[in-house]
Amino acid sequence: MRQTIKNNQLETTMDSLAKYPEESPTSAAQFLDADKTFKKITRRLIPLLFIIYLMSSIDRVNVGIAQLQMKSALGFTDAVYGMGVGIFFVSYALFVLPNTFVMKRLGALKTIMLLTIGWGCVSSLTMFVRTPISFYALRFLLGVFEAGFYPIVVYYLSSWFPLQRRAKAFALFSSGLVISGIFAYPLSGAILKFMDGVGGLGGWQWMFPLEGLPCIVLGLLVPMLLDESPESADWLSTNEKAMIAASLEAGAPASEGQTFAQVLRNPLLYALMAVYFSLTAAITVIQFWMPTIIRSLGATDIATIGLYSAVPSVVSLVAMITIGARTDRTRRLRESIVASALVGAAALCLLPFASSSLVLSLVLLSVAMAALISFVPLFWASVPACLPGPGVANAIATVATIGFLGAVVSPASIGWLNTHTGSMSIGIYVFGALFALGGLLYARATRSVANLRQREV
Repeated sequence: MRQTIKNNQLETTMDSLAKYPEESPTSAAQFLDADKTFKKITRRLIPLLFIIYLMSSIDRVNVGIAQLQMKSALGFTDAVYGMGVGIFFVSYALFVLPNTFVMKRLGALKTIMLLTIGWGCVSSLTMFVRTPISFYALRFLLGVFEAGFYPIVVYYLSSWFPLQRRAKAFALFSSGLVISGIFAYPLSGAILKFMDGVGGLGGWQWMFPLEGLPCIVLGLLVPMLLDESPESADWLSTNEKAMIAASLEAGAPASEGQTFAQVLRNPLLYALMAVYFSLTAAITVIQFWMPTIIRSLGATDIATIGLYSAVPSVVSLVAMITIGARTDRTRRLRESIVASALVGAAALCLLPFASSSLVLSLVLLSVAMAALISFVPLFWASVPACLPGPGVANAIATVATIGFLGAVVSPASIGWLNTHTGSMSIGIYVFGALFALGGLLYARATRSVANLRQREV
């Protein structure tokens, strides 16, 4: 079976080569070196997208450590803070689809540029927050501009990488989220501590523009350094472009796929929404409440809390890239997704039992975050294969839209529970169990998706 598939791929590739008789036999031989070509694509596309994602993640979660000064300076309660965090995800969910429609008119690169510049400006303006209303308004606008960035990049990279090469590529791009955790908390903690009082401003006020303004520069670089598609890339040879097209075609389903109207009638779409909802709810527990959890364990210095908070991110970075590469190598995408969900859920649910030990809590936080973060690129690598066809861009956006409501529910719920009970344990149990159910739902819903069961593509 494997040999048959490989032979079919080779025939497809040679048919593509036949269209370019001007290429020499030597070029044709080089053309067949897919590993070399896709490494070139990775080096060209991933670095800038990675940096932008890193900065977007910092601008999204830096409010998590800003609360250590911001709440007392402005008189905000945990409920106000949790609501502000949640409002970001409300606007994010509302504007994923509209931003996807913008992408269809302007193209992926122009849309990424506009979104990046927009959230850089809004994040910087957060330094002027004085009331809950202004806090809510700016968090809402931040969600508007960050909405759709990840799904748009998923769609963009899916036009460059076939299914069997997406897990590692998506993991490298998604590592921006993890590395932001490594740098965000120590960097933000240092700014809060050492810039506090400079120019008559609080450290939290300096933090937002210092971490937001670089995004404006990055946005301007997008159309200068990236190409819309392999066909428009002048750094690829004719043979390489044909090979990419052949690889994408070979890894696609035999059918032409579904339109967006047909996708909306597909039960798998709604299963994927529920799975992603469970993920965003669980991952938000760690992202936004980790500094508070660590402080409750006895760490008092803000800079120290930032350093401790970076430990799970370091572990997650190694795990995500390793798991992504192994998944591409073994072709066990579906199994890796389910395993990540179950391991992450178990570690999260065990976290309250380690409340008396900082070391054990950091271990469980690291395992939980590594599993949850690894789940993200694996899940998104599979979505285009689950819902292929001309409606895939809108399908990706729809899954992201509904799924991100989990990130609305999670921080607001835990903030409310913490305010009224003095403990986050109940919320952690609920969202940990929900993520486990999400993993089991994914296993059941995708059991008949042929592309996810192939060992060789």
